[in-house]
Amino acid sequence: MTQSSFKVVIFGAGSIGCYLGGRLLSSGVNVVMVGRKTMQERLRTSPLTVTDYEGFRFHSQLAEHQYVTSAEAAGNADLVLVTVKSAATSEAGKQLAPWVSEGIPVVSLQNGISNAEHLQAAMPNANVLAGMVPFNVLQQEPGHFHQGTQGHLMADRHPSLQPALPWFEHAGLPLELRRDIESVMWSKLLLNLNNPVNALSGVPLLEELSQRDYRRCLAMAQRETLELLKSAGIPTVKLTGLPTKLIPSVMSLPDWLFTRLAKRMLTIDPVARSSMWEDLQAGRPTEIDWINGEVVKLAEKLGTDAPVNRKLVRLMHQREETEKTWGASELLNELTDHSRP
Repeated sequence: MTQSSFKVVIFGAGSIGCYLGGRLLSSGVNVVMVGRKTMQERLRTSPLTVTDYEGFRFHSQLAEHQYVTSAEAAGNADLVLVTVKSAATSEAGKQLAPWVSEGIPVVSLQNGISNAEHLQAAMPNANVLAGMVPFNVLQQEPGHFHQGTQGHLMADRHPSLQPALPWFEHAGLPLELRRDIESVMWSKLLLNLNNPVNALSGVPLLEELSQRDYRRCLAMAQRETLELLKSAGIPTVKLTGLPTKLIPSVMSLPDWLFTRLAKRMLTIDPVARSSMWEDLQAGRPTEIDWINGEVVKLAEKLGTDAPVNRKLVRLMHQREETEKTWGASELLNELTDHSRP
C-alpha cells in the first residue's frame, strides 16, 4: 500500500498509542510513534502486531523512523494524538510545544476529564482538542497489541480534524466529532470506574464482570457519580447498547439475567484487562487519581463527598505498594462500610 503524505504523530505510544498507530499504518497513513526507549527497543526486535476481538490483524516490522523517542518528530505533523498517561500530560505539552505548528490539531486521547486543558496550558499556541478512546487495549506479548472491547473514537468537533476523518475510516477506526465532548468524557469515565475494580480483582474483565458482587461495587461507584453529575448539571450520553443512567441497575442484576443483557451493552474479549491492571503489572503508578479521583474532585467542588470513589482511590494507592487482590464479596463489604475512611 502506498504511504500517504498525511502525517500523524502519536506522542506517548504505549499500548493505546501503538494500537492506534498500527491501525493507521494498515491503511497507508504516514505514522510516527513517539515513546519510551524501552518500547523502541522492543519494536526493533519484535514486529508491531495489532489485532482485535473481531479478527482484524496487521503485522509490520517498523522502520527506524516510525518509532522514535523525541518530540521533534511532531515538527511537520498534520495531526498529533497524545496518549501519554495522565500524570505526564503537562510534561508532554512542554515537549511538544516547540515543534507543533500553529493550527495543527492536537487531540488528547487520554483517560480522565481535564487533560486537554493541561495540554493547552502547556501549549498556548496549539489547537488542543479533547478526545476519547472507548475500548480496551492489552499488550499480550512484546509488540502485540489487542483491542479487547468494542467502541469507536470520539473527539471535539473542529474543522481542523476534517482532513483526518477519511484516514481513520479507512483504518477501521471511525472518528466521531462531537459538540458535547464533556458529556462524552464523563460518560466514558463512568465505564472506566470499573478499572480499579478490575485491577483489585486481579482477573480478566469478563471473569470479573461475571461475578455480581464485583458488578455491585462498580454500580455503587457509578450511582455516586451520576448523582454528582446531576447536581453539577452535566448530562450523560449513550456510549453502549444501554442508556448510561441504566447501567448501574443492570450491573446489579443477578448473574443469569445480567448475562442475557450484557451482550447489548458491550462486547468483551475473554483476554481483555483494564489498563490499570496493566500498569500494576508493569510496576507503574496507576491513573486512579484521573479516574475515580475526578469524581472525588467534582464532589469537593460541589461541597460534598464521594465516599465509594474516595475509598477506591485509597485502595488502589495501597495496591500500588502491595500485591493484595480482593475477592468480590470482600471488596463489596469494604466499599459498603462507610465507617472506615
